[in-house]
Amino acid sequence: MRILVCEDDLVVLKVIETALEGYPILVTSVKDGTKALEQLRENTFDLIITDIHMPHHNGDEVLKLVRADQKKNTPIIMISSDTEEELIALALKQGVNEFIKKPIDAISLRKKLKKFLIV
Repeated sequence: MRILVCEDDLVVLKVIETALEGYPILVTSVKDGTKALEQLRENTFDLIITDIHMPHHNGDEVLKLVRADQKKNTPIIMISSDTEEELIALALKQGVNEFIKKPIDAISLRKKLKKFLIV
């Protein structure tokens, strides 16, 4: 199973990596939207975890590319410190499978990940 993690905050990235420990998966981590879009054009992923606010391109652009492409069914977990209910509702309407508010912890994230991880 291949997972793309798009997160520019190193602390949050470490939490995500900790939550994924022990699973037989290949994780590709990128720190900005440009690299995320490059990875999506070059590779296929089974799950995408993306921050909504990243340098260069944001998580919305990652979401739009995935949903417009042949990978329409790829599960997407969006993470944000933005807690506006309208933003969360819009993200879910546009095809996000899960929305997680920061700060996140590895245990809570791992519980949400279980429904998407095929192991």
